[in-house]
Formats: sequence, C-alpha cells, structure tokens
Amino acid sequence: MRVAIAGFLHETNTFAPFKTELESFYVPGARPSMKLGDEILTVFPGSNIAIGGFINAARKKDWSLAPILWCHSPPAGKVTDHAFETICALLLDGLADQAPYDAIYLDLHGAMVVESHEDGEGELLHRIRGQVGPEIPIVVTLDFHANVTKRIVEHSDALAIFRTYPHLDMAETGERGAALLERIMREGKPAKAFRQAPFLIPLHAQRTDAMPNTALYQMLSDGDAGLWNSDLAEGFPPADITDSGPSAVAYGATPEFAQNEVDRIIDAVESAEAEFDCTLVSPVEAIIQAASYAPGKPVILADLQDNPGGGGTSDTTGILQALVKQGAQRALLGLLCDPDVAAEAHEIGIGNAFSAELGGKMGGPGDGSFLGDFQVEALSDGIFDFTGTIYGGITANLGPMALLRVNQQECDVHVLVGSRRCQCLDLAIFRHIGADPCDFAIVSVKSTVHFRADFEPIAAAVIPVQAAGSHPCQLQDVLYTNLRPQTRLGPLGPSQPH
Repeated sequence: MRVAIAGFLHETNTFAPFKTELESFYVPGARPSMKLGDEILTVFPGSNIAIGGFINAARKKDWSLAPILWCHSPPAGKVTDHAFETICALLLDGLADQAPYDAIYLDLHGAMVVESHEDGEGELLHRIRGQVGPEIPIVVTLDFHANVTKRIVEHSDALAIFRTYPHLDMAETGERGAALLERIMREGKPAKAFRQAPFLIPLHAQRTDAMPNTALYQMLSDGDAGLWNSDLAEGFPPADITDSGPSAVAYGATPEFAQNEVDRIIDAVESAEAEFDCTLVSPVEAIIQAASYAPGKPVILADLQDNPGGGGTSDTTGILQALVKQGAQRALLGLLCDPDVAAEAHEIGIGNAFSAELGGKMGGPGDGSFLGDFQVEALSDGIFDFTGTIYGGITANLGPMALLRVNQQECDVHVLVGSRRCQCLDLAIFRHIGADPCDFAIVSVKSTVHFRADFEPIAAAVIPVQAAGSHPCQLQDVLYTNLRPQTRLGPLGPSQPH
C-alpha cells in the first residue's frame, strides 16, 4: 500500500497579542522547522511526534510512504491568510505530484484558527477531499486539546486523538492512526459519530494523571468487532470560536455502535463536571506556601497563564517581581523570552553585570518589564538535546540564552532568558546551561501541565499560580463572543452571555 503523509500543526490562541505569520513555520524551536519530502522520513522516526509513530508503524507493515511536508508553529494568535494559503497550496500541490496513492495520513492539531476560517483543519480537509475525491481514505491524528468540528469529522474517515496530558503518547497515537487505516483498507470505511460537551475545561484542569480524567480516559475503546475506536478531546479554551470545548468521536460497524459510544463518553464527562480541579493561587501565596516545605526538593510554581505552549508571550514578570519582593532564596525562573536582553548578556560576557528592562515587551497582559541589575552566570547558544519523555530525541534551537542572577541583596533569584518562546517542559532547558533545578528551593516554570512529566518527579510540590498572561485559565473572567449558545465558561461556570 502507498500512503501520502503530511503534517500542518498550529494551536491558535485567539487572545494572544500577535498573529502567526508564515515565517514562524520555518523557524526552528522546540520542534523541527518546515520539512519537505524525504526529510520527513529521516527526522521524525524515534521521536515522540505523531507522524513519527505513523512512519514507524507503516514501515513495520511494509507500506510505501509518499511524504509531502510537515510544519509546526509555536502556539500564538490567528494564522494569517497568507501563511495558511501558502502552506495549503504546498500540501495540495504535493498531493497532486505524488499521486497515485491508496490513502492519506495527516498529522494535525485540531485547534487552528485562521484569519478567514474559524476551523482551519476543517477547511484544509475540505480542500483535500475536494481534490482527491470521496473514495481515498483519510486518517488524521489530533492533539488532546483539539476543538473538533463537524467538518473535521465529515471530511476524514477516522480520527485518533492523544489520550494523555502531558502528551506522552503522541507517537503511540500515530501508531493507532496506522492501525485504523489498515482496518479501513481491509474492511471498508466505518460509521462515525461526534458529540460536543456543553462546558469548557481550562488546560490546568485537563491533566490525565488526576481525577476525573483518569477514569474518563479508561473508558475509551481501542477497537473490537463492532466498535473500532473512540476518543475524547478536551478542547483548547483560549480559542474563542463556535466549536471550542470538549468532544468525543467514535467509529464502528454501524451508526448505532458509534453514536452509543459518544453518548456514553460525553454523558460521563458531564457527570464528572464538578470533579475538575481549577484551583489557582496568587504569586505571593504560592511563595509563602513554598517556604513551608522542608528543604531537599524544589517546589514548582507553574506560571500557567504565561505558557507559550498555549499561546502565552513567555515574557510576563509577575512571578519574578513577587519572588524579588518577597526576598525569595535559591529561586530559579524560566524560560523568559527576551532576545534583546539575551543578546546584551552575550555581549557583556559571563561574570559581568548590567542593568536592563527584562520582559514585558510583547504586548500581552502582565506587570510590565522588570527593571533590575543582573549578573551573567552562564551563556548558551540555545542548541541542545531534550531529554524528557515528551520531546526526548529532538534537538532544540532556541537562539542565544543567558542565565542571570538578580543583583539584589535581599533575594537570591536566578532567571533563564531565551531568544525564542518555548514552553519550559524539559529539565534540559535548565540543565544544559548549568542550572540544575534540584539545586534550588523554588523553580518557576512557564508551563501549564507539560512540565509535570519531567519536573514533578524531582519536586516536593507543584503549585498552580494565577499570574497575568495571554493564556487564560480563569475562564469565567474571559470575554467570549463566539461560543455555542449556553456553553459554560469552565466546569460549573456561568454560560457565555449573549
């Protein structure tokens, strides 16, 4: 069997202060930059990325692969029409050039919003289906936070969705996608069903290592004679669109099998609404709580509303300012994105001091820049290998980085500054520059949940912090204008006003 494969991924935060331009799909960062043709077959196998898992499974099945393109941009505001149209054209032209093939596999996110299209993936799939016709099977893998739409379900033949958050099963999901495609080729296309839940879930409450998700995700099917597959996506609430929120999909031998399954899943989600833990504490309260733990292991403060992995600017200073004001000792914060300060630190050199306005420059909500004196402790070119479960096997390229110490006698606070936004989800981000989080009492990370995979095993405690940022988690305070009528703003939250 010959399968055309491609990937086009973006998680869009419609509240972010800047749009996603074409160039951002070509810039390396935490994930590889734009890959074309056979590059895909060499870069992704062995990595925890969905297309890598699909390639691994396809090779075991001795399928022939026709790679088109794969690209990803860090989460940010709406994708510009220029970026979307350019990449769509590359993908569609590639499919035309690679024809004939027996099937198509797509590595998508499921929460892309374009200037002219609320449902980026639905529009992409509509165009692909229009080009290749109704018979070619199309199997898609989606992110855990996908805002699944009717168009996505309509124009694909099967979806496989991540089942863990932190996303430990991305490659495994690609393998499940290959298994679904194999069954389609053997038995024909399945019946399908789709249903949405009536409330949003903030990302910090979506973790799957805690209830109620531990139980909800045990309900999902890996396939049997009647029910081929079922999945639950918990949505990406920083996207103010009609279809934002949790949804279930199922595939089976009959429409009844599929519909009964999505009803079972969404009924369980609604029954568990009161169990989602949305607790956040202020920066000052978090620092006070951290001081109550016995020394030996760091306490992790999650700066979850400035998570660049959710479209945050990664440059807010609320927790930094609180750490300094509270006289925190042995504190480490990262990754704060400020390419100008990173460049200045490289120019000045290790061991030297300088004054700077750090952070607060990208236009999102926050506490402004932190004006202070800093000493340069260490420098890095930002190229290093991730070592954690999520991105292990991938080489980061974050541009010039600097470890700075705040020159203020009352505190002992270190800040890791980078040149590109990157969610602080891997210990290697700190360790590659010589800062081991295990040597600190407090470690503040700009991440919502992904950091837990690597940081929680070394931590005395994790405290979710409510500091200003462009990745909103207190959903009842967010002004939505495009949600479905009566969609509740968080578990047991108020409905969107109309």
